[in-house]
Amino acid sequence: MQTIKKQHYLPRFVAPVNEQGKDLYLLAGDLGGTKTNLALFRLTDGELDLVREDKYASRDYASFSEIIQHFISQGGQEPQRICIGVAGPVVKGKVELTNLARELSEDEIRQATGIRAVALINDLEATAYGLATLSPGQLTTLHRGAADNSGNMAIIAPGTGLGMAGLYWDGQYHHPFPTEGGHGDFAPRTELDIALLRYLQEKYEVASWERVISGPGIVTIFQFLRDVKGMEVPSALAAEMATGDDAAAISKAAMEWKVPICMKTMELFVRYLGRESCNLVLKMKSTGGLFLGGGIPPKIARLLETGEFYHHYMQGDRMAELLGSVPIHIVNNDKSALWGAAYYAGLLAD
Repeated sequence: MQTIKKQHYLPRFVAPVNEQGKDLYLLAGDLGGTKTNLALFRLTDGELDLVREDKYASRDYASFSEIIQHFISQGGQEPQRICIGVAGPVVKGKVELTNLARELSEDEIRQATGIRAVALINDLEATAYGLATLSPGQLTTLHRGAADNSGNMAIIAPGTGLGMAGLYWDGQYHHPFPTEGGHGDFAPRTELDIALLRYLQEKYEVASWERVISGPGIVTIFQFLRDVKGMEVPSALAAEMATGDDAAAISKAAMEWKVPICMKTMELFVRYLGRESCNLVLKMKSTGGLFLGGGIPPKIARLLETGEFYHHYMQGDRMAELLGSVPIHIVNNDKSALWGAAYYAGLLAD
């Protein structure tokens, strides 16, 4: 076995290999409730090269297998292995796609394509494998941590939902594994947090971290401040929110327009991200590093770099020394799950 050599702050994985002098073609996917990204990669001497990619509206097709068949039919080299990252827990090669009310299985893909080497993995597990494909320029370092850091790693990724994964360190290689930690209970600390908890319980019954650390979570915090705390919403902001992405409008108004309700919304979002990042590091003992993935962190990097995130991250009872030793990075590649699925496909047996 061989490893792809990376900087010390990136994980070390067993490298995908192919027969000497023979290219291997891999189909990778990132399947979501709204869109599905597919790409064909070529593996040559342990290195991945993107051949072509396409994006599909998930609901426009009767099944995910139909999307794969359409992609393959567009011509070019047929893949020999397939790996798809999916938002949800994969159990015995099957996953229930909640947002699409569909079930997908590895056997279904095998039957539709005739390809035997097929794997479904959690999208955060795929994102974790995608760390192997990053260059240093695709990371923003928030905290360097200890110079000789090693050990387990963790990734937390707020986007449409809140994903988390761990990377177990065996002393030589990292081994990603998925979690569903985003559905753990939201833990209030302040009186304002407790008021927000009551608001969440009335709205959702179960108040999870995903309800506040995600794109929809940003909107929920905003609505709480508007409806319960009576904070004013400027007419210009209301008009922009009516025509586009509410969470994006709120974060933009916080960073550029300095709108008080938006600034408070993002202050709370950053606080909660820091708190749950601390929890994740402690539970995983991820002294090797913490990565902030997903669609939101790169877009609000300015807010994460102010020191507020790190301040709340460090509030971990008597574990300040351990927490301070952990390097923290923002992942600036929104295709890391797709590349990670390709990397995993390269590890499959034919």
